[in-house]
Amino acid sequence: MAGQLKEVRIRIKSVQSTQQITKAMKMVSAAKLRRAQDAIVQMRPYAGKLQEMLSNIVSSADGSGSMSLATERPIEKVLMIVITSDRGLAGAFNANVVKLVKSTLAEKYADAHKKGNVHIWNIGKKGYESLSKSGFNTDARFKDIFLNLTFEAVQQAAQAAMQAFVNKEYDVVEIVYSQFKNAATQRFEVERFLPIPKSENAGSKTKADFIFDPNRDELIAELMPKILNTQLYKAVLDSNASEHGARMTAMDKASENANEMLRALKISYNRARQAAITTELTEIVSGAAALQG
Repeated sequence: MAGQLKEVRIRIKSVQSTQQITKAMKMVSAAKLRRAQDAIVQMRPYAGKLQEMLSNIVSSADGSGSMSLATERPIEKVLMIVITSDRGLAGAFNANVVKLVKSTLAEKYADAHKKGNVHIWNIGKKGYESLSKSGFNTDARFKDIFLNLTFEAVQQAAQAAMQAFVNKEYDVVEIVYSQFKNAATQRFEVERFLPIPKSENAGSKTKADFIFDPNRDELIAELMPKILNTQLYKAVLDSNASEHGARMTAMDKASENANEMLRALKISYNRARQAAITTELTEIVSGAAALQG
């Protein structure tokens, strides 16, 4: 009985120690989430408007010579830029991104995948580790961006993807990431990066008539790379905020589960202790009765 009591006490201390860690991680993630959320909330309207403007320009420019980044080609070679986190303990955050990559390849690019023409550039270590183990053709050159998250670092990845597309190394470039909604909600998205998608209103009879100054080709050549850099940076910021939100929620749930475990263990401990006391009292009474007899 004494051994059982000691075992329960050790488990209670272990759960309490784990609970302290989960509470500390929740507080750290909450602090990081505030900064990450501010960054993406300020960035999203600007990036969305730029992307809309670029799609409208692409839709209105028929066969312009500077539209190499918007050229549609038969899809034979695919590049996927997969954005995950560097650290775990964020619930199903990284697993859901990897799951979306696999389902997208199975549904949209099955032929290219079978031929081995799908390449994956990872931003974040967890996605790289998971997809590498699954046998995908992964590239780790940009996986450490989150160690020093700056626009310049993301810009290098965006420019490398644009150059590879222009050189016809890939026919389509997709971004797979988690879009931040709130601390408890993330939406996992596959977003077309290249070729630049046309506006949804491109098929309508009314066509936007833009006045370009300087001329169309010069303006498009200057704007396209900058807007695409911003698009990828927005996706990275979204994923960064989603990671901290997912980790904060996961650690909060872990702390609640620890409370429930502690409650059950304390009940178990009290029952064992009462049983031990009852046994000892019974032995004392029986011994006294035997002596009197």
